[in-house]
Amino acid sequence: MAFDLAILGSKLSRYRDQFQGTIDDVATGTGIPFEVLVAYENGTREPTGDDILILADYYKCDYKFFVSNEQLAPFEQTETLFRKHGDALSTDDRWAIQEFLFLCECEEFLLGVVPVLNRKSFTFQKHGSYQKQHGKDAAKALRSHLGFKANQLATDIFRDFRSIGLHVFRRKLANSAISGLFVRHPIAGPCLMINFSEDVYRQRFTAAHEAGHAILDDGSDVNVSFDSENRGAAWGKSDLSEIRANTFASHFLMPPEFLLAVPDPKQWPVSKAIEWASRLKVSTTALAIALKDAGLITDTTVQQLKSVAVPADAKVDAELLVTLSPASRSRKLDMLKRGLSSFYVDLCFRAYREDAISAGRLAEMLLVPPQDVHSVAKLYGEELAHGD
Repeated sequence: MAFDLAILGSKLSRYRDQFQGTIDDVATGTGIPFEVLVAYENGTREPTGDDILILADYYKCDYKFFVSNEQLAPFEQTETLFRKHGDALSTDDRWAIQEFLFLCECEEFLLGVVPVLNRKSFTFQKHGSYQKQHGKDAAKALRSHLGFKANQLATDIFRDFRSIGLHVFRRKLANSAISGLFVRHPIAGPCLMINFSEDVYRQRFTAAHEAGHAILDDGSDVNVSFDSENRGAAWGKSDLSEIRANTFASHFLMPPEFLLAVPDPKQWPVSKAIEWASRLKVSTTALAIALKDAGLITDTTVQQLKSVAVPADAKVDAELLVTLSPASRSRKLDMLKRGLSSFYVDLCFRAYREDAISAGRLAEMLLVPPQDVHSVAKLYGEELAHGD
């Protein structure tokens, strides 16, 4: 392997710093001796091919990153992200983000070999300088692009966003103040991560919000969004990019044409507010703001609607069906918390069935040890080839 050992050492030490780790941590996680890792980071020893693969697996990145003499953009993006939001991201959250980007890159590869989605790219040309109008116009344009009728609701927004080339993963973060993030990955493209710690309705709004950043923030490669209760500390009325993304999300999920057709919301009792929020699969707060923006209710009614909430047991996650056994539900929940959606898992097994990936690569893509692939296959009604 002809590559610059000094550059490799810099990449290894900078990666370790990103995840706030020590050389002892890396030695424990990889099985590579401490003194060997020190030599690698100092650029005084050429690594074996096996060690390169082990380190790439540990840091959840393509091994080519380490053997290339170039500074690759995905690494630089996470470094920028962690530097900018370091106080808000624990070590566990940093690893969660790294795994999320790994899944995005895997998904992009898988969709290339198993084209289960008819992806149709979407671009939006902004006009004027009024940011909220950009959000409204982009939502309307995307809905038209997807073939929606004016008052039609988006029922599967994750599939909708995937169909225009966005990678969407839900992942549990330790910091519950973070709703989601957007990264424009140079290989995978625009990637959206939604904090699975939030309730399922909030996750839908966050996904639409981050999609707004992906579509409208053409000058930005990374963005972290905070939840409504903590958002004030992170951005205010002057942060037009966040306001624009919120406007996009609201108009995509709750088109004005639909809202104008609902019975007079000024006369709604509490039960009606909950009923319509459930139908739209949004929080009563999001619905109240959208109704006010459409000129359908007053500030007083806004406060009344915000004072109630859709009961938690009324919100159903489409990937956690009530028909699942308690054990299967618990296992799938654990996988969803790590970003492993049913869509992504199905994509992995399809690629395996078509011999596009090996059983070992399947395990890597599912973030499990090889010995656990059989149990994952059983959980999703899949089978491994004889001998795997």
